[in-house]
Amino acid sequence: MSAISRNRGFTLLEVLIAVVLLGILVAALYGSYFTVLKARERSAQGMEERRELGGTLDLLRREIDAARYISNDQRLKFVVEDRDSFGRPASNLELTTLAPPAPLVAGRKESGVIDVQYRMVEQEKEQLILTRKEQDLLLASTTVPAYPQMERISSFLVECSTDGSKWVKSWDTALNGRLPKYVRITVQVEEQEGQLVQFSVYAAPRVTGS
Repeated sequence: MSAISRNRGFTLLEVLIAVVLLGILVAALYGSYFTVLKARERSAQGMEERRELGGTLDLLRREIDAARYISNDQRLKFVVEDRDSFGRPASNLELTTLAPPAPLVAGRKESGVIDVQYRMVEQEKEQLILTRKEQDLLLASTTVPAYPQMERISSFLVECSTDGSKWVKSWDTALNGRLPKYVRITVQVEEQEGQLVQFSVYAAPRVTGS
């Protein structure tokens, strides 16, 4: 066999086959890379939503634990209204609670007693967000406008009980004349796969008054 025959190189068919195999390999690597990237993004978003949920439930528990009511003071209240949105629980909650001191802000004073309102607000495409509004009970100048406390929420249910066995979806200290002994907050959220997951937290008002 001559030297020319031994070094004739690749045929056009062999080059085409190599290019096709290389394209398949690159496409597989490209798809795998973006699949992993999207999975990481979903995981990070899920962790952020869980942190937001945990923070919201913890804030609600602390505020309810510190709820303040005295029967002869009409400014103090604890009101739960049974509402629904698109057939899902969407309770309204308003309470007077004791607030810890906030970082000092120039020219801003706080009494430490605030009125807090939680409302479910409808958005486009039947999306709901939980809003929070805060107002200093004694100093109107420290009112904080309503802002989104939690997004991507499917339902928000507040229930009250006097003994822990029977739960009601409505409460008004103007009618009941006292705070509930136990409060249960149930939040339902939709995870990435469209699955609805439910979380609950219990609180017990500890600040009493006559």
